[in-house]
Amino acid sequence: MNEMEALIRQYLNEHGKLDCSDAYKIAAKLKCPIREVGDAAKALEIRIDRCELGQFGKIEGGVFDVEALNRLTPLLDDKNRVTCQAARAQASGIGLKKIRGTLKEKNIDVTYCSLGCFTEKKRPRLYVKTKTWIENAEGELLFGKGKTEILELIEQEGSIAKASEKIGMNYKKAWTHIKILQKNINDVMVETKQGGGEDAGTKLTSVAKEYMDNYRKLQADIENYANERFKELFLRPRNKKEFKD
Repeated sequence: MNEMEALIRQYLNEHGKLDCSDAYKIAAKLKCPIREVGDAAKALEIRIDRCELGQFGKIEGGVFDVEALNRLTPLLDDKNRVTCQAARAQASGIGLKKIRGTLKEKNIDVTYCSLGCFTEKKRPRLYVKTKTWIENAEGELLFGKGKTEILELIEQEGSIAKASEKIGMNYKKAWTHIKILQKNINDVMVETKQGGGEDAGTKLTSVAKEYMDNYRKLQADIENYANERFKELFLRPRNKKEFKD
């Protein structure tokens, strides 16, 4: 047994597969191209699991990020696709979790897996889309995708003005959104400290972070259910009898 095979077998997960992240660890240890690890696993009839870009296998986490989208957008082809290698390269400084979440949020497909698992994936002709938001009795939007994005940018930029400019929203509208939310939950979402120093600027409160986290969980749960139900209703194998009179 050579060193490559020994490492692959050492890193097998509970299902007898090699996780994508572990394949990259092996490549780093052996200082070899990642494709060599993929080819070796294939020769051993060992499947790759838990793609770090979320293309196959179940992997936890994934967060939409504006900076990740800005990095990915120039790399997309005319079919809204990006190569595995190019997508992974954009994770520097922000992490694969944000790249993975942004790919999913924007329905960006990945081509040419660096491990050789696929070139271009065949996708179903039909898709299900879900949009979740929270509103009050008056129908005012309290929390949703847009609120989450603006709060994420406030946290990144340390400024409501800079965050609203980056997302293409005027300052007054962004601040109005936050005030409506704070009024309805009867709590503070952002705190601003004037002056200079490291603590100056606008930061999210723990309440805001909790709302963002819970919204993401809710949206993920709804999407997972919708996708599974969609497959059952629309993508199940059709019985030829269904087409008879």
